[in-house]
Amino acid sequence: MNTIRLPAVAGMFYPSDVYELEDEVTNLLEYTRSDFRPDKIFGLISPHAGYIYSGKTAARAYNLLRNRNYPRVIILSPSHREYFKGVSVFSGEAYKTPIGEVPVDTEFRKKLLDQKDIVFESVQGHRNEHAIEVQIPFLQVTMKNFSIVPLVIGDQRAGNVYRLAEILNPLIDDGTLIIVSTDLSHFHTKAEADQLDSIVEQRIKTLDYESLQKEFETRKCEACGGGGIITLLKLAEMKNKNKVKILSRCDSGDITGDEREVVGYLSAVIYE
Repeated sequence: MNTIRLPAVAGMFYPSDVYELEDEVTNLLEYTRSDFRPDKIFGLISPHAGYIYSGKTAARAYNLLRNRNYPRVIILSPSHREYFKGVSVFSGEAYKTPIGEVPVDTEFRKKLLDQKDIVFESVQGHRNEHAIEVQIPFLQVTMKNFSIVPLVIGDQRAGNVYRLAEILNPLIDDGTLIIVSTDLSHFHTKAEADQLDSIVEQRIKTLDYESLQKEFETRKCEACGGGGIITLLKLAEMKNKNKVKILSRCDSGDITGDEREVVGYLSAVIYE
């Protein structure tokens, strides 16, 4: 039997009804349309909160995928609920959302596992993790005929995420899109969050992953998916992809009106 990863946060982070979900994603994409249209996209950074909070920020990234075709999408996720060494690639055959199933690229997974390095095959980190799941409906609405490589980073220290970039580098080609699923600072005042999140924004703009990693480690800034950001930025350097655009940055207080404890969100694109 194939192993299908069933939705864990449908009805909480996004609608569980297929028609309501497709309508919500479509409306978010329509609301955030832009004339900006890069020739080739290497990677996206997108938030992973409930769509009511971060959906518009995510949609500004996914709008860039309209009328494009990427056969393979690597999704880099933090592990919110489990700590483990290395990086877990989903051992099953597909991820499912209310819109349908998206197959895992099993050939690419085999290439990762053939390295016999930090990437291992498991359901660990995937069972109830929302960070990958909430990206998939946006992909399903904007693209067709793609597979995913769902990677959950259990250990976000520098050695681990640098090594992940080195492993991925020779395996990715022009048919590969990389998506980093991350939110920014958590539960600071709006003013404090803006200071912290502006550091992350600036480091992404300049592709300065080494400084950003040090600042994560010294708590000068925050991002729950910081390891994925570092991996993407290092890969961009390796592949000589040096154009970056911040598409949106906001926080939950912009929706709730409560500025006492907010969560920061950002979307960005690395392109040619």
